[in-house]
Amino acid sequence: MALSKLERRTRIKHRIRKIISGTATKPRLSVFRSNKEIYAQLVDDVNGVTIAGVSSRDKDIKATSKTEASAAVGKAIAELATKAGLNTVAFDRNGYLYHGRVKVLADAAREAGLKF
Repeated sequence: MALSKLERRTRIKHRIRKIISGTATKPRLSVFRSNKEIYAQLVDDVNGVTIAGVSSRDKDIKATSKTEASAAVGKAIAELATKAGLNTVAFDRNGYLYHGRVKVLADAAREAGLKF
């Protein structure tokens, strides 16, 4: 029997999370994509702490399309990371394909100075 979209994404997510983990010096950049919005968080898995988080719902994120919002979120999370003294992260695509809005967010974060 075929898996639903959510079950498939959950399986991929668990497969990724077995390998990727965040620390205080190299946090995990976790991306969540909903139908309307996109969210990014820097997570320290060792201490169980979220270092920083940005979403397309924030007041300072102005965009006309979902793709533009993804780029703005990527840039904003990179700026927060550099303010916190972090320049390398482990990218966690959270089971989504590295394509579209997820790729745009990652590229914008790289352009703003994050390394992953």
